[in-house]
Amino acid sequence: MSSAIAVDGLSKRFEDVQAVSDISFEVLRGELFGFLGPNGAGKTTTINMLTGLARPDSGTIHVGGIDCVRNPRAAQHLVGVVPDESNLYPELTGFDNLCFCASLYGLGRVERRARARDLLEEFGLTKAANRKFGGYSKGMKRRLTVAAGIIHGPEILFLDEPTSGIDVASARQLRQLIGKLNQDGTTIFLTTHYIEEAERLCGRVAFIVDGRIIQVDTVEQLIQPTHAPHVVRIVCTAPPDDILERLSASFPGLEFTVPEGDSIRVEASGPIRVGPVVRFLEDQGVDVMEARRSRPSLEDVFVRMTGIGADVMRKEKEKAGGGQ
Repeated sequence: MSSAIAVDGLSKRFEDVQAVSDISFEVLRGELFGFLGPNGAGKTTTINMLTGLARPDSGTIHVGGIDCVRNPRAAQHLVGVVPDESNLYPELTGFDNLCFCASLYGLGRVERRARARDLLEEFGLTKAANRKFGGYSKGMKRRLTVAAGIIHGPEILFLDEPTSGIDVASARQLRQLIGKLNQDGTTIFLTTHYIEEAERLCGRVAFIVDGRIIQVDTVEQLIQPTHAPHVVRIVCTAPPDDILERLSASFPGLEFTVPEGDSIRVEASGPIRVGPVVRFLEDQGVDVMEARRSRPSLEDVFVRMTGIGADVMRKEKEKAGGGQ
């Protein structure tokens, strides 16, 4: 499969800050690729270079096979961009905003009006078509901004923090729309600080920290059990206070914790035989309702590789007011 985006040795410095440092990766055609990192990691700077809004200090960028360092605007017809902050006009209606964006890409009047109506319906905004954009809710604004980014039917879509700052229901709806766009053949480059969002949507992800890419792989490969401890969660009635001591004495190769009052977490470096542990608990008078093996999440992997917790990323983003 050919590359939609190919980056090699890309770097960018702002005075005394090295925003991006010698990064290389490729995004395949039809892929939903996640660019995952904390606030200030270099995600938005990278998107700005890929879309021609910033010039790299060094390195190469090819989008759709076009050299975008020599000619930053040559691939614009192939690309749609949805920035982390809306760039639409608050005084225009939703319909007029879409028509205006379509005109910038050279769509004729009949085509752009038809395209605008289709996207308003697809994104659940038909009833708000004639309302001014400034009166939209945050979730509606994000949906219309995505619609504006694909008004010209681009092959490649750049999404910078698409669900940041919107309510849960709107974020869920937007993720469904993003997934559908990808299923329909659009290559998507997604930056996000929401690790669970990347795990849910993306086929492959890159971890970027302090301007450097530290890992690129498929989500499935990253969360394979061989990369993390084996874990079993046992749901049960409230165990006795000394149950951890009893379990540790009987199963010295396993590590036990009680994260909640009605569950016991079992961890080991290798596969865990659940049956003996369950039988032991029942012999101690503990009623076991469920024993479930847990695979590591993408968050577990990210924290292990970077030392940065997902909660820290979320707090940093909120403190920064949504930009980076």
